[in-house]
Amino acid sequence: VVLGPKGVIEGTREGMLFIDMSTVAPSTAIKVHDALKEKGVSSLDAPVSGGEIGAKEGTLSIMVGGEREAFDRALPILKAMGKNIVLIGGPGAGQVAKACNQIIVALTIQAVAEALTFARKCGVDPAKVREALLGGFAQSRILEVHGKRMIERTFEPGFRLRLHRKDLNIALQTAKETKVALLATAQAAELMDALLAQGKGELDHSGLAILMEQMAGIGS
Repeated sequence: VVLGPKGVIEGTREGMLFIDMSTVAPSTAIKVHDALKEKGVSSLDAPVSGGEIGAKEGTLSIMVGGEREAFDRALPILKAMGKNIVLIGGPGAGQVAKACNQIIVALTIQAVAEALTFARKCGVDPAKVREALLGGFAQSRILEVHGKRMIERTFEPGFRLRLHRKDLNIALQTAKETKVALLATAQAAELMDALLAQGKGELDHSGLAILMEQMAGIGS
């Protein structure tokens, strides 16, 4: 989309500022930055987190990679969309932060799904368990929002499972390149693959609970 014939880069000119808010590999962000820099174009990688609610309310968290000067130019634009806007580091750093975000979200969804499935299998009301946990150290935004989805069986997206799986692939590939073991992330990706094989990729990523329940031998 950006590089190559008829890419965005062909329509740029010196002095422009390019902001990429998609989620791509850090190596891709660096490649785009370097190519645009050769044409005198400043660029930032600025992926977001906060979900559909954050997008609608303008409260997204925006993770930015690039030079300080470009960040300062972009800040008024970013403030219209986000509340927590952080310059993480140089080119590609925003994408590293987004990968970290997607790792934590995936593993927390998995943990919540396991815990609520465990409660159901033990004959305990998962809604009451969630209510109790929201007042303790296990409290999280994911337990609040996605735990409710799991209990109410409302898996309309939201953030689609297949897209989260794509993001985990970015994290795992980058980890391979940098020689970092992401053991739990690899397991979460395999669980998502199992749901994709069932044709459930369009469900919200909280739909991971469906697989947990299947493995526990309990129905929906």
